[in-house]
Amino acid sequence: MEIKNLTKAARRIKKAIKEKEHIILYGDGDLDGICSVIILQEAIKSLGGIITAFYFPDREKEGYGITRKALARLKHHAPALLICFDLGISNFEEIPIAKGLGFEVIVIDHHKVLGKLPDADIVVDPKQPGDEYPFKEFAACGLAFRLGQELLGRDLSDSLRKNMVELAALGTIADMMAREADNVAIIQEGLDALPYSWRPGIRAFLESDLFGEPWPLQEKVQQMISILNVRDTKKGLSGAFRFLTCPSLLKVKRMLKTFTEKSKIRKEQIKKIAEELRTRIFHKNADSAVFEGGESFDYELLGAGASIISRESGKPVFLFKKTRKESLGSVRAPAGLDTVDAMQHCAKFLHTYGGHPQASGFRTSNENLDQLKTCLMQYFEKKSNS
Repeated sequence: MEIKNLTKAARRIKKAIKEKEHIILYGDGDLDGICSVIILQEAIKSLGGIITAFYFPDREKEGYGITRKALARLKHHAPALLICFDLGISNFEEIPIAKGLGFEVIVIDHHKVLGKLPDADIVVDPKQPGDEYPFKEFAACGLAFRLGQELLGRDLSDSLRKNMVELAALGTIADMMAREADNVAIIQEGLDALPYSWRPGIRAFLESDLFGEPWPLQEKVQQMISILNVRDTKKGLSGAFRFLTCPSLLKVKRMLKTFTEKSKIRKEQIKKIAEELRTRIFHKNADSAVFEGGESFDYELLGAGASIISRESGKPVFLFKKTRKESLGSVRAPAGLDTVDAMQHCAKFLHTYGGHPQASGFRTSNENLDQLKTCLMQYFEKKSNS
């Protein structure tokens, strides 16, 4: 049994490679999306294909998913095959625009389907209706690894498989996906491959003096993920993408030093956000959820801050960065609570939303914030009483 449309997607990509079509790889800017893009880049490259462009949307400046700003920047590449990773399943308006510009769209996503599928040419998402593959909790990079295997078939060498699975493991761990079934195999195989990686970035990290004493490999991987989460975008490419694809050991060592310093600063900033939130919610113990934000919040840090407060309070946490007209939010919740379902219930107060039950995001107009808060509080109050 195969993941629905996986073979179909592989056939379409092979056709694009053979006919030398423009291929654009478009991924979410987190480690899962970045690893997904690199995995497919290497699979396509090994088959003689060329990637015309890479794109990772800036969530704070342009929003999540396939954005109109991104399409405006990429349209000069059309006609092209636009392959999207770790996003796209909720881009109901943007995908028709992309197709109108001359793009053929393949969506490789693992997020919850919001009632219907987008009008993409091919959708690969184990959570879509009609997908009979028994395991549903892949990270996007796990799906990219499966797609890479399907693309290469008998041409998949042992070394290339290790190159791809180490990234699939890294992204799966970073996205905190369930460690069961297929993910167990991906993580174990990837961790086994990591100490022997050819990637200068991974080698530089594992051989660095960051660890005063021998650390277990899994702890080193968690530290690597933390450091690669720093903000260091250049020419539209994140630090993590540049680090994991850089061919120079000397360059990645310099990058690692910079990222490590930035990671220390980031941790202090997250600590300050958590402290401010604790002060804000001290007298709100009766609330069924935490809903806080403001202009001073740094959007890039909201997910980490929300995770801390959700753990401590045992409540779903909705944090948002307020800009002139809109607010962009990051959401975390304890196991057993579905924040995507909550936002679907309150969708009339949202512009966009989506993600996983316990980790999601949203965008809304500032004038809707009070109504959205009331709606979410009522939703979780009802859930707690049921």
